[in-house]
Amino acid sequence: MIPSILPTYNRAPLEFVSGAGAWLTEADGRRFLDLGAGIAVNALGHAHPALVEALTAQAQALWHVSNLYGIVQQQALADRLVAATFADTVFFTNSGTEACELAVKMARRHFHDFGQPDRVGIIAFEGSFHGRSSAGIAASGSEKMTKGFGPLLPGFTQLPFCDIDAVRAAITDTTAAILVEPVQGEGGIRPVPDADLRALRALCDDHGLLLILDEVQCGMGRTGRLFAHEWAGIAPDIMMVAKGIGGGFPLGAVLATEAAASAMTAGTHGSTYGGNPLGCAVGCAVMDIVSDPDFLADVNRKAGLLRQKLEGLAAAHPDVFEEVRGVGLMLGLKCRAANADVVAAGHAEQVLTVPAADNVIRLLPPLTITEDEIAEAVDRLDRAAARVTAA
Repeated sequence: MIPSILPTYNRAPLEFVSGAGAWLTEADGRRFLDLGAGIAVNALGHAHPALVEALTAQAQALWHVSNLYGIVQQQALADRLVAATFADTVFFTNSGTEACELAVKMARRHFHDFGQPDRVGIIAFEGSFHGRSSAGIAASGSEKMTKGFGPLLPGFTQLPFCDIDAVRAAITDTTAAILVEPVQGEGGIRPVPDADLRALRALCDDHGLLLILDEVQCGMGRTGRLFAHEWAGIAPDIMMVAKGIGGGFPLGAVLATEAAASAMTAGTHGSTYGGNPLGCAVGCAVMDIVSDPDFLADVNRKAGLLRQKLEGLAAAHPDVFEEVRGVGLMLGLKCRAANADVVAAGHAEQVLTVPAADNVIRLLPPLTITEDEIAEAVDRLDRAAARVTAA
């Protein structure tokens, strides 16, 4: 008999009832050190007081009015994002998947309205993850994402990761955009080298294409900059954001330049809940903290400490770990042992990690994790690795 919750997840046998900072408490009272942060969602940890205060105050005033009217909190968050980024305009969604749908629509509508309706092609990359909507799975193109869900939305081409020559050869008169994650998350914590991001930007400029960045997982301070593409010194035309922007409250956004977004006029897109007062009030509180240069400097300092300790961990357990990869507090341990076994051993030591492709476990702790918690986390991972070796 099918369970009351559709069984699309392979859930761990854990149920958490409360959280504080980098810690989660299981129903049986055990405390777990959370290095997953809800898959990079709880950027400021669990129950951050500023977010709790923002949500509580807004909940007592106004929950929902719809986008038929102006929303004060939505305008405030849009203004913050425009001031802090390349963007001229913002559309709010509830998730990264919804942001992907709009990014694709925006790129295609852009060329349609400029008299080039045949320019619908979007170049994406193997190992990518852009959500589980029709556009998202068509963009990723992997059998795991697409099998049984055909016919797929047409117009997407997948190329080898970071193969700039392949991108150059694939551009045609019908190409509209290049879609890329500056750091692949689900694909195994694979950063795109800065030089390659700059090359993609140059190709878009040379051929009149739009550059779409998916910073759903790597954005909002995760890499030590507000957005990961800043390390390469480039700017996209369109950017997808979600996860950390709401600090745990469902919120996403598409940021765009005026030129890229100008064809998205009244009636071309919409959302019932997107940009609601609750989500945007929390998003404003997140931005107030994460956009602070001192906060980002602290993220970089802690990222260096964590990476150093993980390099030592990998060296101490060469039978379990192969290498450390990633940037900022978006790190991965490529495993020699099965990554599922390493994640499960972590559960036994009360530390949470997230599996990814390429036999990687992801370490995506709250950006507020402390030095003492970093030390404790690596100690627990060390014990987990020992369990794997002994098994």
